[in-house]
Amino acid sequence: MAFALGLDDQLIGVTAECDFPSAARKKPVVVRSALPTATMTPSEIDRAVSQRLREGGSLYEADEQLIRRLAPDIIVTQNLCQVCAPSGNELSKLLKVLPKPPKVLWQSPHSIEEIFDCLTELAGATGREERARQFVAGARKRIGAVRALVANAHAPAKVFMMEWTDPPYCSGHWVPEMIEAAGGVDTLARNGVDSVRVSWETIAAAAPETLVLSPCGYDLRGAVERARPLRRIPEFTSTPAMQRGRAFAVDSSGYFSRPGPRVVEGVELLGHLFHPDLVEWNGPKDAFSAIGPG
Repeated sequence: MAFALGLDDQLIGVTAECDFPSAARKKPVVVRSALPTATMTPSEIDRAVSQRLREGGSLYEADEQLIRRLAPDIIVTQNLCQVCAPSGNELSKLLKVLPKPPKVLWQSPHSIEEIFDCLTELAGATGREERARQFVAGARKRIGAVRALVANAHAPAKVFMMEWTDPPYCSGHWVPEMIEAAGGVDTLARNGVDSVRVSWETIAAAAPETLVLSPCGYDLRGAVERARPLRRIPEFTSTPAMQRGRAFAVDSSGYFSRPGPRVVEGVELLGHLFHPDLVEWNGPKDAFSAIGPG
């Protein structure tokens, strides 16, 4: 959002997850994961996260000395999901060591419009109101264009969007709205609230005709890796989606799990995956990949 608003030069610190656009990777990293997630399996991550949250532990480590030296005027954070960013308790501890208390923007959207509201809030705090208005107007137009195209489909696509693989989770928050805008129906999705675990038996009973694997926090390469063990699960391979070659891995970090400007491209991507004859995809080639049987 900061880059979309033209705040490149004013952005003085990022998290280890901030990798888009490429210029974000050149910024000082002030927050890192406390878990070695790069070497952990999805089930190991799920167990470790659950245990830390039960014990009141932190999932992230803030570089207090570096943040103190950078002396930010504004800190942009969130309290939507403790798994995705430092919690309020961690931020409270950090604020106590800063010589000048910065303004804190809590960004916790549950829908596409609330994502736009967060962008507008950041714009208001940084004098970029007009740029935000232009972006939001263009974003709504693009989503409306997808809605108009998929309205020509003979029926909505019957889909399942999986936000974690072991254990499997359904989609939540703004993602079900993205699915609906793209002409899909996901009976297991939870619109505007947290995603939850679902059993393989429930997934099989839903019989999705299109399946999208979008593991939170992973790019396409990571999603493809997460898909490999699923081929050993009968309830996964027997779905109509897998039987018909209609299962896809996607760049979740780029288009779905992060509440930022690229959710607009995410709607366009889903429109193409659900209704390829109606919606073209003109974005990067590494946005999605078919999940084959072997």
